[in-house]
Amino acid sequence: MKYLFGIVGVAPILYFFEQQQERSSKIHQAQVEYVWSHRCTLDAVLASIEQIPQNHDWILDEVVDSVVQFWMNNLEVIQHWKTRLEDGGKEQVLISRVGDLSSLRNELNSLFHQ
Repeated sequence: MKYLFGIVGVAPILYFFEQQQERSSKIHQAQVEYVWSHRCTLDAVLASIEQIPQNHDWILDEVVDSVVQFWMNNLEVIQHWKTRLEDGGKEQVLISRVGDLSSLRNELNSLFHQ
């Protein structure tokens, strides 16, 4: 299975939790996960990925590999979000998304049909 990882943005931590609550009430078996971190480092993001509940049939090593590949291939993007996170202050968190290709496609299609 192919997994995709991406940084979504920076937002206040309370906003992230509100969005997660709203999302969980609408989607029962989500195969796309949103995670957060107070730091924009590979270690911090990997720690947040490892906190994803194991109710997916994901292969964690492949998920981790997708994060590492993103980190190695997108240094300018990472630096951009690191700066935004630092500029935002202590209440801001880095929000990232990970999922398999099919689930990400389905999520995007559902956004277009709302």
